[in-house]
Amino acid sequence: MTSPHSTSDTNTNSTQKTLWSLIKDIKFGMLTHRHANGMLHSHPLTTQNKSDDEGSHLYFFVSRKGELARRLQDDGNVNVSYADPGADTYVSLSGQASIVEDQAKKEALWSPIAKAWFPGGVTDPDLALLEVGLGHAEYWDVDESKMVQLFKMAKAAITGDTPPHLGEHKELNVS
Repeated sequence: MTSPHSTSDTNTNSTQKTLWSLIKDIKFGMLTHRHANGMLHSHPLTTQNKSDDEGSHLYFFVSRKGELARRLQDDGNVNVSYADPGADTYVSLSGQASIVEDQAKKEALWSPIAKAWFPGGVTDPDLALLEVGLGHAEYWDVDESKMVQLFKMAKAAITGDTPPHLGEHKELNVS
């Protein structure tokens, strides 16, 4: 990535590949939206994307009759966060969410595990496809071992040096 604000196709593809590499092995994302009471509310959701070829969109299956689908009709501004503490990887994605009617996309993303929530299968009338068009991303990715991190933190604490650089932190415009 040349610049976090570049809009070139190459940079966009690189950004999408970087983000996908960071979240692809994390099973659940926490989707946060504004609740009817005005407070922020989060739901754990399984990301349905199969690869980074979905562009700057994330997909989730949700209940058409559920609170989340109803709330997003009023306010589609969301954040999806992913955390893998074992790999020291953290990703925060912001964008616009909406329920999309795309049976072909549902079929392409369907997996047998989704049947636990939607027993009628991919044609279950309660199955809604939630699409989040990403606009902004931020991530923290640490490549160093825990021991190296602890050593750097202890050294900074003892010597009074500036806080140690412990990995990569970037903000990206995704769209």
